Amino acid sequence: MGVMTDLHSFAHEYDGERLAGVSGGDDRAPATVVLLHGAGRGSKERLLPLAEEFLARGCHALAFDFSGHGESTGELRESSLRRRFGQAVAVIGARVAADAPLVLVGFSMSGQTVADLARHYGDRVAAIGLCAPAVYGAEAWELPFGDGDGPFSAAIRTPGSWHGSPALEVFRAYTGRAVLAAPGTDHVIPAAVTDAVTDALAARAQFTRLELPDADHYLGLWFGERASDRRRFVDSVLTGLGDGGWTATRAWVDKQLPEGRGVRNWASLQGGWSSQMRRLTLDDGSGLVLRSFVKPFFRRHAPGLLTREASVLTVLAPYDDIPTPRPHALDATAELADHPSLLMSLLPGSVRVGDEDLEGRLELLAGQLARIHAVVPPEWPRPYQAWTSPERVRAPRGELWERAVEVIRREAPAYDGCFLHRDFHPGNVLFTGAGAGLRISGVVDWVETSWGPPDLDVAHCSTALALLYGAECGLGFRPRYEARGGRPLASDPDHLYWRLLDALAYAPDAEKLAVPWRELGRADLTPEVLGARLEAYVGGLLERYA
Repeated sequence: MGVMTDLHSFAHEYDGERLAGVSGGDDRAPATVVLLHGAGRGSKERLLPLAEEFLARGCHALAFDFSGHGESTGELRESSLRRRFGQAVAVIGARVAADAPLVLVGFSMSGQTVADLARHYGDRVAAIGLCAPAVYGAEAWELPFGDGDGPFSAAIRTPGSWHGSPALEVFRAYTGRAVLAAPGTDHVIPAAVTDAVTDALAARAQFTRLELPDADHYLGLWFGERASDRRRFVDSVLTGLGDGGWTATRAWVDKQLPEGRGVRNWASLQGGWSSQMRRLTLDDGSGLVLRSFVKPFFRRHAPGLLTREASVLTVLAPYDDIPTPRPHALDATAELADHPSLLMSLLPGSVRVGDEDLEGRLELLAGQLARIHAVVPPEWPRPYQAWTSPERVRAPRGELWERAVEVIRREAPAYDGCFLHRDFHPGNVLFTGAGAGLRISGVVDWVETSWGPPDLDVAHCSTALALLYGAECGLGFRPRYEARGGRPLASDPDHLYWRLLDALAYAPDAEKLAVPWRELGRADLTPEVLGARLEAYVGGLLERYA
């Protein structure tokens, strides 16, 4: 090991092995950064420049070699994900004060270890940094690594085995600062894994995806050789340290409040997918809602989406029969906040996706959509955008799906347009009361508002109902809408086009909708259940309208 001015070597005995490490900095620093190398030839040696960078920012830092790596003893083939976790806990317990905040930085295989540690340490974890991270299915955690041809290798090479990784659930629940460094070329970690980790972290964390287009998988070496990227990564990880990463957003919100008011509590709201939603309780007991676009795709499009939503909410304010939030403040480009954000009023009620009062809720949904379609705005919104096409459908193979895709393989039918919510479904509607007192108290999420055929809104709500409650529920929404005074819908062949254009966007298993629904308590909505319901619904549409 080269001569380092601020890092000092240590050794820790654990489970009959000697773990070699380095540490430096003041134990009373704002946080301790724990750097965890990857598999193969990974070692702490590669991470020393990064450790020095964190030290230069006033952090306490440590890195160590897992058993079988670098200067540590032990056989790599006898190690496992479980043992790596145990070794990390042992070193942290011995070298870090018991109440010190932790910053966990993991490379490749240690992406899984960061998740394991984040679950173990909970609120002590102030920030995490992931560099080309891997995650693994639960069945791989206990298995020895072996020599590359044993049960561990077989488990992780099973296609899609990572989909059920407990690490993704940990990342989805994490609410602190999170940075994912993604190389432009990664021959080790599939892009689908990186995207899944991105989506999970963007659910609640103050998340940034740091793109390194010229880098390959070995980001420890990359950061060691490129000081500018190393500094950029460290700066990003330490953003808002001690404040969950939300320092800029909190300061922006404070400036939007009436004089003398402050935020007493921030709480995540469940059920969102494209953005993060937070309920802010003020010191006088009143509330606001903060919408922030954190996912990279939606952050790029946030200026248009949030500006449109704020404008639509202003247009709808006079409509007493369409309860909507009132826009309070907008930072669509993240000029002042950490992420593009819209601050708006808090509506009463809650999202309901269970079976309670289902018949009443269906009738109210149909009537509410009919009232939305009656809106005459001062200016037409943008034309609708299709969410799939014949070339993009990911349906399973089979005659049914081929027939369905063939239906949308045509020019879009002519239509008599109207004002569309464009994302109207039970997840975007709030209810209060029960039984005879059941009421819609809010319709939210207006970023996709468009001008187009009323069939599209009917189709989207019908698809969601079919997935939530079964094909017949989705098939029955059109007559409810028509009975409640909805606009005239297209003839059967054209209506079928719009219905399938929506339904096929969620093939094969509607996972995009299912994740927030499961968070709202619908654990029964497994990919298998949703896939079967979608297939039955598509079949029902073809039988009824083809």
